[in-house]
Amino acid sequence: MNKELWEKAVAFHGHECPGLAIGVRASEVAMELLKTGTSDDESIVCVTENDACGVDGVQAILSCTIGKGNLIYRDTGKQAFSFFERKSGKKLRLVLKTLASDLDRPGRMNFILSAPYEEVFEVGEPKFDLPETARIFKSVKCDICGESAPDHKMRLQDGKTVCLDCFSPYTRGW
Repeated sequence: MNKELWEKAVAFHGHECPGLAIGVRASEVAMELLKTGTSDDESIVCVTENDACGVDGVQAILSCTIGKGNLIYRDTGKQAFSFFERKSGKKLRLVLKTLASDLDRPGRMNFILSAPYEEVFEVGEPKFDLPETARIFKSVKCDICGESAPDHKMRLQDGKTVCLDCFSPYTRGW
């Protein structure tokens, strides 16, 4: 474990916890296996499958953020992170293995940060392609509430252009 990176992530996240350790360790493994550093612009992309503490570790260590478009949230609920390095085309997916249940909180955190990464994560390849770079969309004003949203998020309803908040989906109970 790189103590400097850990301290940087703790400062960003606000406290030490096993969840943060997962993201920090995943980021370290990604840097090692992809042979890269932090992400300038969108050179490294992370697709996180959870919205837990570990995502803060990825943001702090690899500089992947939703605002830059290189941190994408794919809600499967899994402790899984897919990393893509745009220049080389390299990619990997890390999935947290089931950890020993007899570990207390500090023991779990220490194991995640110091055990060989093969004992912490299943290492494989993502089953999906590298997401495209972030696009800039035209803003469109909602005909109901008057608020603007990107054109790809708008819907046509009863002849009006409406935002997702004002849109009434037709589901027939599904």
